[in-house]
Amino acid sequence: MSLINEQLVRLDADLGATKADVIASLAGVVEAAGRADAAGLTRDAMDREGKAATGLPGGFAIPHCRSAAVREGSLAFARLSNPVDFGAKDGPADLVFLIAAAADGDADHLKLLTQLARALVRKDFLASLRAAQSPAEIVALVEGVVNPAQAKVDAAAAAPVAAGAAAAAGTGAAASDRPIIVGVTACPTGIAHTYMSADSLTQAGEEMGVDVRIETQGSGGVEPLPASVIASAVAAIFATDVGVKEPERFAGLPVIESGVKRGINEPKKMIEEALAASKDPNARKVSGTPGAASSQASGSQLGWGKRIQQALMTGVSYMIPFVAAGGLLIALGFALGGFDIALAPGSPGGRTCEQLTWLSAADCAAATEAGTSIGSLAISAGWSAGFGNYMGALLFTIGGAAFGFLLAALSGYIAYGLAGRPGIAPGFVGGVIAGTVGAGFLGALVTGLIAGLLALWISGFKVPRWLAGLMPVVIIPLVVTLVTGLIMYLFLGAPLKALMDAMTNGLNGMTGGSAILLGIILGLMMCFDLGGPVNKAAYLFATAGLSAQTPAAFGIMATVMAAGMVPPLALALATTIRKKLFTEAEQENGRAAWLLGASFISEGAIPFAAADPLRVIPAMMAGGAVTGALCMALGVGSRAPHGGVFVLFAISNPIGFIIAILAGMVVSAAAVVALKEFTSKKAVTA
Repeated sequence: MSLINEQLVRLDADLGATKADVIASLAGVVEAAGRADAAGLTRDAMDREGKAATGLPGGFAIPHCRSAAVREGSLAFARLSNPVDFGAKDGPADLVFLIAAAADGDADHLKLLTQLARALVRKDFLASLRAAQSPAEIVALVEGVVNPAQAKVDAAAAAPVAAGAAAAAGTGAAASDRPIIVGVTACPTGIAHTYMSADSLTQAGEEMGVDVRIETQGSGGVEPLPASVIASAVAAIFATDVGVKEPERFAGLPVIESGVKRGINEPKKMIEEALAASKDPNARKVSGTPGAASSQASGSQLGWGKRIQQALMTGVSYMIPFVAAGGLLIALGFALGGFDIALAPGSPGGRTCEQLTWLSAADCAAATEAGTSIGSLAISAGWSAGFGNYMGALLFTIGGAAFGFLLAALSGYIAYGLAGRPGIAPGFVGGVIAGTVGAGFLGALVTGLIAGLLALWISGFKVPRWLAGLMPVVIIPLVVTLVTGLIMYLFLGAPLKALMDAMTNGLNGMTGGSAILLGIILGLMMCFDLGGPVNKAAYLFATAGLSAQTPAAFGIMATVMAAGMVPPLALALATTIRKKLFTEAEQENGRAAWLLGASFISEGAIPFAAADPLRVIPAMMAGGAVTGALCMALGVGSRAPHGGVFVLFAISNPIGFIIAILAGMVVSAAAVVALKEFTSKKAVTA
């Protein structure tokens, strides 16, 4: 099946006034062709829009995503009669491609999608799209750039060596006389911006007489630049929205860093900055010492605050799967084997020997004296302990093993986010030490930063060639692990443990107004940016605290989960009771948001917030604050880090949990309806 056909094309159409309207309409076109679920595709495409605008110079936009809602990789195209703002600097777009890639799409489809993205930087191709008289012409134009035979020709024409030859011919300079700039482009989905940025930089290099070689780290795979090319380069350009893979390959090169879209919008300026940096001995270099950037290049570098924030988010994103898997397995273990499964027989809260009918009195007495947990006894007894006890103990033990990686993963991947591969080993060891000394997640954050910054610093040392190969695999891990461990054991471990103990005791002692205030703050944070840094900070605070297994930690987890469920549920309710205030696409999104909200997927509210942030977000925060306060006031707790209403078995006071969610949902729905009913969007924006 081809990526595009006449059924997926709309010419001179009015698809609405906002990008959310256009995306929803094109998603509906894809659904009508039997290739995707419109609601899921709209949600994922708008989620991608929330990360970075997809409008580009030249009057076109390429909203795109990889989505489980897509059954067949597709392109939907619209030439708009009323151009719509997609965030481009030069104004609204009249040409819109919705690139819908399946979450598990094969490599061939991804390559075809990227070939289209590369064609869109050509002015002649855009002009042909605007001049086309029928859907058939559009299909022919698109297939002309994405069919495999043509793709080989395009790839050969765009290859760096060929580009360099063309530049030499155009400028009259020999290839060996032209400076070489290497670089990397990458975007979160790795479909469109990655390749468009690379081609824009390459084409700009041709016009300027500079040999630009770009490595695209996209969904279609990575073909690394040859080491000989990197060695002969004068500077590097990193135009990425995600971390560069193996940046140490470019060690020592002056570097210009930016988001991926700058490579599309300002390629010549980036090349000029790279050339200037190559002549500046103080310019910032890859894996160089902190603070070496010069004033000439400072405008294009990522600040240390931003780099540390990215590293922290990297650590959180890699940690969350351990938390989700471990936390849910532990919760299931409790559901099957009882909440005292981690306790010894006869201990406070644990079952007595008489209640453990599958255990002999003598064995139970010995286990009580030794402090052996009921779960361990059930595993030893096997099926004779009963299905619930045995399976519960197994799930609890497996979940505990997964949860045991929480601090190590957090610390290790923070260090990785700062220093790349050399930071992983010392970061993981630092996380384990943080747990050993009782410094908890604060200790893991600190060890991750220490290990990452030390590894990054040492990576910049100039060493003999014979030693360079040992640096990332032996020298750096050895030295940084030793230094990080000594710092924690000798200096920071005790203060951080004291701080964690004070925080834990303070949380455990919270009652009444103080607990309610904490609930309000957490509720506001969860609903502020719906999956952004503030939301993630609140979620990290809650999930990291679960390792303490205290009532306060369970209360914080329940508060965060309940508040995060409010936005999609509230908007689902609002679109149901006041349909006229929402577009048809929003009504469709609202129907999908019922399930998303019930599952604790806050991102179900993103399409609404993206289209009308100044009215939607305050309304959601109001409901989140109500839910947070009620969760704390009613003593709700959650042993599971995710799952929404589907993990009620792991919720203490499930009735209070549901009451808190319903109250917040009603408040937010009423607030958003009132704001939309009695205020105009233009007035609010102004």
